[in-house]
Amino acid sequence: MGSVGAERRRPTLPPTPEERDAWRDAGRDGWRLAGREGWREARESGVVQSYSFDSYQLEEEEASKDAPERGVLALSEPDFEEPIPDDRYHGIYFAMLLAGVGFLLPYNSFITDVDYLHHKFQGTSIVFDMSLTYILVALMAVILNNVLVERLSMHTRITVGYVLALGPLVFVSVFDVWLAKFSTRQAYVINLVSVGVVAFGCTVQQSSFYGYMGMLPKRYTQGVMTGESTAGVIISLSRIFTKLLITDERTNTLIFFLVSISMEMLCFLLHLLVRRSRFVRYYTSHAQGRGPAKGRDPRGSGPGYRVHLDVTAEEVRFGNGGEEGGEDIAGGTYVRFDAPKAKIRRSWPGVRDMIVHRYVVSRVIWAYMLSIAVTYSITLCLFPGLESEIRNPTLGEWLPILIMATFNMSDFVGKILAALPYDWSGGRLLFFSCLRVVFIPLFVMCVYPAGAPTLSHPAWPCLFSLLMGVTNGYFGSVPMIQAAGKVPPEQRELAGNTMTVSYMSGLMVGSAVAYAAYSFTAPASGAHVSTLNIRTPANATGH
Repeated sequence: MGSVGAERRRPTLPPTPEERDAWRDAGRDGWRLAGREGWREARESGVVQSYSFDSYQLEEEEASKDAPERGVLALSEPDFEEPIPDDRYHGIYFAMLLAGVGFLLPYNSFITDVDYLHHKFQGTSIVFDMSLTYILVALMAVILNNVLVERLSMHTRITVGYVLALGPLVFVSVFDVWLAKFSTRQAYVINLVSVGVVAFGCTVQQSSFYGYMGMLPKRYTQGVMTGESTAGVIISLSRIFTKLLITDERTNTLIFFLVSISMEMLCFLLHLLVRRSRFVRYYTSHAQGRGPAKGRDPRGSGPGYRVHLDVTAEEVRFGNGGEEGGEDIAGGTYVRFDAPKAKIRRSWPGVRDMIVHRYVVSRVIWAYMLSIAVTYSITLCLFPGLESEIRNPTLGEWLPILIMATFNMSDFVGKILAALPYDWSGGRLLFFSCLRVVFIPLFVMCVYPAGAPTLSHPAWPCLFSLLMGVTNGYFGSVPMIQAAGKVPPEQRELAGNTMTVSYMSGLMVGSAVAYAAYSFTAPASGAHVSTLNIRTPANATGH
């Protein structure tokens, strides 16, 4: 333990034999009340010995408080309890918001420069292929991360995620956009591979961050999810301004990528700083069961200590726990040892243990898992695919762009509203998430019958997109925010990763349903379904 007790001496007359007996009896009662093994009855030469105690405060302190004027030596240990740190100026919250920006910004960067992609890869389904590649790789990555959550440290996974996200951005911007070292076919493959690497890195990073946020207060999970929506807004504005201010397509695309790289670097540096902050270390250590307990010196990690108390001589000496135990055991001496807890070497859990851990967590948060999966499944059935089919004679190609912009902004608002303090039950969350299925027939009426849809006015799809965005942002965030609070602190990281698996599963199911629907409803003229996504890029907030 490595700490020494504080000594208080009250110089009075030496205690009488009756006083010593009373003090010894009080100590015996203290041991019995504390639930210890009891006093050893064998006494040799007036010595009482007790070994291997797992206490961090001398129990005689309580007995000595009853007779402070009798010359009894009172031994105590300082009461160490670390105060809860404060997020001064909301700096940690801002850093977590940027973290949410960081793990969706790279994918948005590849998708949002759609004009450059259309010009370079004319007549291809590059945007659709990028979206499909991202979702497939992301689902595999989140499952792998869920397996590695107990094998690799959280910050190791996050750091690897940042590196894998930054690498493809730098490579494509330098060798493809700036230097143009590849043919069109090679560039096509390289862009898809880059999106796959980004998907793997960002999803591992995202899944780890949700486990990370589960250890912090709830508002920080809401900050991360708000950052996800902010990523789409930032990238969209960046692309608009670079295209408006610089006419050369290659130059403005290069600057666009450099802005994205700079933002991603900022997010990474903030993560490295925040993880060392006292605020984050306090909550993560307590969630992982390493927090300093009351009555324990947080500085100490040594082998323990020994107290030699000679009642007759009123003498107290402190010794190292590693000293020989046979000394000073004569003449009314009480010898006490505080042995340290054995250090248990951490080993990787077996497959059965991993399954059991996830089963236990899933039984507690299953309603939240289903809620977030249903929410994103319904959203992906409609966004961006079906929305890109909506046309209007007056607005033309601008209508789907306007609808998607409305969705992105309302999704951002919904994730801000998720910070409102309201405790949803899992069943109610699941019920309202399922109610969002009403958006599917409403959007279908905005498209069919072709040429003369039932709801032909452009205000209808904009209104539906507004409502769908708000509900997607809210009911996509609240389950993730509240699920971590339903499990013990040591299981919160695992709960966050389990929720991310449900989140990605919902994205995958929604994408599969949308792809199947478009395949059956594609025009007979031979237009490939993926061309729907070429003209109007998907945003990563809805994937």
